[in-house]
Amino acid sequence: MSNSDVSSRTLAGAPTNLHDRASSANGSQSAEPSTPAAFTQAVESLHAAQLRSEITLGTIRPPQRLAPFSHAIGLEVERGHHDADIVPTDSEGDAFGRLILLHDPGAEEAWEGAMRLVAYIQADLEDSVAGDPLLPDVAWEWLTESLELREATHTNLGGTVTSTSSVRFGEIGGPPRAYQLEMRASWTAEGLDLAPHVEAFSQVLALVAGLPPEGVAELGR
Repeated sequence: MSNSDVSSRTLAGAPTNLHDRASSANGSQSAEPSTPAAFTQAVESLHAAQLRSEITLGTIRPPQRLAPFSHAIGLEVERGHHDADIVPTDSEGDAFGRLILLHDPGAEEAWEGAMRLVAYIQADLEDSVAGDPLLPDVAWEWLTESLELREATHTNLGGTVTSTSSVRFGEIGGPPRAYQLEMRASWTAEGLDLAPHVEAFSQVLALVAGLPPEGVAELGR
């Protein structure tokens, strides 16, 4: 899949789109195909991932027309007290991610498989971190290493990492200067157990957000 997999428009999304399938030769009306058992199993595994307590996960609206079947989850870093019942459907936090599962049995040759994952992360950065010219390289290494450590087997991995800065002028709220990191990536998952992929993705989100190692209290925020 090309880098257009991970465009911002991909993340705007709409409910799962099941393409109409042609009816039999008797001329009856077309009907939507039933959801494949493999896709259902893959979706269930997404929600079986074990995440650290600071990261919440919930279902969000998936994109349409990218594949016959799609499902999307949103992850957000919650610092301090948070309500576990709140689903992260927007980007109000200082670090959030979205992971979209696309399933197209007809795309196995192009994708090198039938299950494609499209990932997006956005996080606010401290100015001391944002100034590091190697930050994009380090962030991408976090992704590849996390996938390897979680044994999230995959092929056809690609994407971009962008570090940006903005300066506010006039009567506008917020800090005078702000820095953000954005990661867009996609890869083809091998197998139907996608929990390791979600766990690897959440680990990258935690690193980008600057969370301390698990079990270590976060100070000074």
